[in-house]
Amino acid sequence: MNKIYLRPAAAALLLASGLSGCAGSAATTTTTPSSDTAAATKETIGDTRAPQTPAPAGTLTAAPAETPTEAGFQVVSEQFADLRMLRYQVPGFETLTPKQKELLYYLYEAGLSGRDISYDQNYRHNLRVRRTLEALWEANQERRSATTNTQQVDQAQKFNVYAKRFWFSNGLHHHYSTRKFVPECSREYFAELVRAVDASTLPLLPNETVDQFLTTMTPVIFDPTLDAKRVNQEAGQDLVKTSANNFYQNLTQKEVEDYYAKKIDKKDLTPISYGLNSRLVKDKSGKIVEQTWKVGGLYGKSITQIVYWLGKAVDVAETPEQKLALQRLIKYYSTGDLKVWDDYNIAWVRDTKSRTDVVNGFIEVYGDPLGYRASYESVVSFKDLEATKRIKAIGDQAQWFEDNSPILPKHKKKNVVGITAKVITVVGESGDAAPATPIGINLPNATWIRKEHGSKSVNLGNIVEAYDQANAGGSLDEFAFSDEEKQRARQFSSLAGKLHTDMHEVIGHASGQINPGVGTTKETLKSYASAIEEGRADLVALYYVMDPKLVQMGVMPSLEVGKTEYDGYIRNGLMVQLTRLPLGETVEESHMRNRQMVAKWAYEKGQKDKVIEKVTRDGKTFFKINDYEKLRALFGQLLRETQRITSEGDYNGAKNLIETYGVKVDPVLHKEVLARYQKLNIAPYQGFIQPRLVPVEANGKITDVKLEYPTDFAQQMLEYGRKYSFLPNVN
Repeated sequence: MNKIYLRPAAAALLLASGLSGCAGSAATTTTTPSSDTAAATKETIGDTRAPQTPAPAGTLTAAPAETPTEAGFQVVSEQFADLRMLRYQVPGFETLTPKQKELLYYLYEAGLSGRDISYDQNYRHNLRVRRTLEALWEANQERRSATTNTQQVDQAQKFNVYAKRFWFSNGLHHHYSTRKFVPECSREYFAELVRAVDASTLPLLPNETVDQFLTTMTPVIFDPTLDAKRVNQEAGQDLVKTSANNFYQNLTQKEVEDYYAKKIDKKDLTPISYGLNSRLVKDKSGKIVEQTWKVGGLYGKSITQIVYWLGKAVDVAETPEQKLALQRLIKYYSTGDLKVWDDYNIAWVRDTKSRTDVVNGFIEVYGDPLGYRASYESVVSFKDLEATKRIKAIGDQAQWFEDNSPILPKHKKKNVVGITAKVITVVGESGDAAPATPIGINLPNATWIRKEHGSKSVNLGNIVEAYDQANAGGSLDEFAFSDEEKQRARQFSSLAGKLHTDMHEVIGHASGQINPGVGTTKETLKSYASAIEEGRADLVALYYVMDPKLVQMGVMPSLEVGKTEYDGYIRNGLMVQLTRLPLGETVEESHMRNRQMVAKWAYEKGQKDKVIEKVTRDGKTFFKINDYEKLRALFGQLLRETQRITSEGDYNGAKNLIETYGVKVDPVLHKEVLARYQKLNIAPYQGFIQPRLVPVEANGKITDVKLEYPTDFAQQMLEYGRKYSFLPNVN
């Protein structure tokens, strides 16, 4: 639960402000080998992948790519539905050694090898649906190009949009709202496509006919009421039975909670992350069992591939510490032992000297309404040495921030240890981290490991840079109240956003402590744990971004940066993020709940002094901050309360805070915001086409790695489907 995502329209706000990018944004990466190497050896671009079952033959061609040396790199690729596809560059890749590039290539392949897992975790039918879309894609393109019938062209285009939405969300539930979306093309058109292709390319079950396949899969794809929500967080409902994710089978929420209540010892000071890497099911005899995700277990074929590539990475590890961490990760995947997972995390935290790094595993629990089971993800990266100076300066002062926090003294850590802070350059992402990506990460998630061994906090520098470069335009002028607010944003919003991310990850998630014997937040705060934790980390960032300490440290020029962040946070929490919700819906996603909770609580508590004022001008609503110091004090009060709730495990306090301030939406304001935002033609969600790493081989060994930038999202998804399909249709 320790991630931060770009706030809605933040990139639009930044670029509408005319901000320049970070230093190094124009850097290019050389893909060709050096002339010396080329002269010495005969080089070929090879595929060193592990042996695997061949994918069904198809008409797929490789996704078009820009070479990194092309001028005028285009960040924005396309826009469809409520989504916009971007691309990011990998500056500094050319400065890495051949061995470092080889290591990144192996980690990149390991990450993509687990891609199937994310689809199956999200929904039990997702792999069949994805492989159906892959099988039908070319036939649909041929239909679209072979006819002038506008209705047929329209149907074909609607099918394309659905397929791309599905790939973006790693399944048929929206990646953010988790609500099911359905195709706008007709069922009849879908059936025509299915019957037109070779049946052997369809994901048929044994002895299943095409007609039987259609009978089963049509409602799965087209019925919006069938498995309508992947993650249900609505109070008063059975969150397990009403969530469509594939983490539980034949169980109720109470049965799951009772199962873990018997297993977990709250007095254990170093508890494992119960349930993190398994599916919990009730078998035919009524016995509850965990199906562990490991080599030889559930998802074993994909995990075997992951382990293969991690094994190759071990051989070229940069440091002994990195080698040990990778070896422990392999052992964890091989055994499924969650104690080994803790051992790996400790080793990973201690690996601070390596330039390269990877997040790989079952990490975040947002996809489980009860917060036990984690989604697969991978982020492969290397350190941005220059940009890291800013975030490192913050991490080096962690104890000062803890000592001066407004939280209760008994909830403060007496000795903050081992916070490693850096800005990373992302090379490739997969699973739950792609196409939609976080911009900041703090790991490990285990509270006791962070307390005793420390944590790593990262800002995804080139991802943030790509957002900054993506010209969406208009949002700032539409929702900011005054010219002063707009001008301040144009000057400082890029830095303000980066500092918020730094403080959220480096200080926020690593701060505070839980009272002895209370237990973890997923046990105590249950479905509200993620929203409270993200709110707590946000409040740490908000409290300190208006502190003169940051000016004294030299990481920001003045408190005008803090004011910029306050303006944007309130504007987003009370208005702009509502663009992500259909009219009439409540807020359920944890990050959205936390932002609305913080903003609405501060607005309400400051009404007497008009700290934040609601203003109507020309029929439009605005929120204007009148007193930034009083607002900072309010943020401090709420930080103290969220930390108290966390430290004491106060479920009722968490429920009251989130349900009162984070869930309900003013329908009149919501309708207004949607109408204003629609005119801007800005997609509220953005994600990325990933770079492609291609090994250069000589005499059977990798001598270099080429970096390519594909330009076509659909073609990349089809390529991934062909190369990284390891799991059966039903798991």
